[in-house]
Amino acid sequence: MNYLGLVLGIITLFIIGLGFLWVIRGEYYLGFLWWPYFMGLGISLVTISLFVPSLWASAILGIFGASLVWGSTELKEQAVRAELGWFPFNPRPKPNPPLARIIKKWPAPHL
Repeated sequence: MNYLGLVLGIITLFIIGLGFLWVIRGEYYLGFLWWPYFMGLGISLVTISLFVPSLWASAILGIFGASLVWGSTELKEQAVRAELGWFPFNPRPKPNPPLARIIKKWPAPHL
């Protein structure tokens, strides 16, 4: 029997579950303006996964990278949900990312 699909499915479920947590905590502590950095990291991981010779490592890197890309599109929506009171709102000032003035001019992506 081949357990590759089953194990990758379980790993994918775990990574997606972690994705929900990091989006909530990432917006709480950093704010939504960090989305380009998370998206860049996700795209980099997906690209790196293309060149990794191990099937397992390549699959896990690709799944994790795709989860980061998805999460970067959710940061703005998470900020709105926190303002509506659906999630905890951090009243303390959040650190601005590098190039924050430029990032503020970009529309936040969403899927």
